Amino acid sequence: MAVSYMDFNSPNVQYFYDLKNNRTFTKDANNFINALGIQQLNTLGNVSLLDIYLSKANVIEPHIHQNASELVYCIRGAAVVSILNPFTKTVLNYNITSGQVTNVPQGWFHWEMATEDDTHLLAIFDAPVPEFIAVSDFLRLAPRDMLAHTYCLDQALVTQALAPIKSTTTIGPPANCVNQRLPRTDSYPPQVEQHLQVSYPVYGARQSSYPGIGNGYNQQG
Repeated sequence: MAVSYMDFNSPNVQYFYDLKNNRTFTKDANNFINALGIQQLNTLGNVSLLDIYLSKANVIEPHIHQNASELVYCIRGAAVVSILNPFTKTVLNYNITSGQVTNVPQGWFHWEMATEDDTHLLAIFDAPVPEFIAVSDFLRLAPRDMLAHTYCLDQALVTQALAPIKSTTTIGPPANCVNQRLPRTDSYPPQVEQHLQVSYPVYGARQSSYPGIGNGYNQQG
C-alpha cells in the first residue's frame, strides 16, 4: 500500500534504488546485508527488505522484529530458518533452497543459518522500517549478577562466557572469533519441529549480590 501522504507530483518522488548503495552490515566480503526502506525509496509504503549474503555456517543471530512479520525467500544456496514458537514453546527449523520461503510472525525470535556457500536470502517485511532487537545486545548489556541470580547460575562463569560479546553480532560467528568449533552443518528435515535436548550444569551456591546490594545489580562484567 502506497503512503497516503505522498505527493506524486513532487520532483522528489523516488521509483528506483540500487541496493548496493545502502550496506547496513558487513562481516566480510562474503557475509553482508543491504537494506531497503522508506528512507531509500519514499514510495514504498508499508514494505521493506533486507538483501542478505551468507557463506556456509554463518548465522543471522537470534533476534526479533517487534513491528513486522518477515518472509524469508531463498534466491540462491540453502539455509535453515529457525523460529521459536512462543505459544508451543518449540523451535521450528525449516530448510529452504532456491525458490522456497519461510514466514516468521511478528515479534517471534528467529535466526537463519546458511548451509551452503554463496547463499543469498531476501527478507521482506510488512513495515516501512523493520525494527531489530538482537539477542547479543541483551547478553552483552544485562547485569551479570541479575542473570546469575535469576537463572541460578555461577556469576563468574556467566561473566567469563559473555565477556567476548562487545557489540551487536548481527552475523555470527564474529569475524574475530578464535574460539569456534568446527563449522555447523545442521540439516533439519523441512517443516519438522526440533526438540533439542541439552544438559545444563547445576550450580550450588548462588554468586549473585542481587537483590538488595545496589552496586552489584549494576555490574556489567
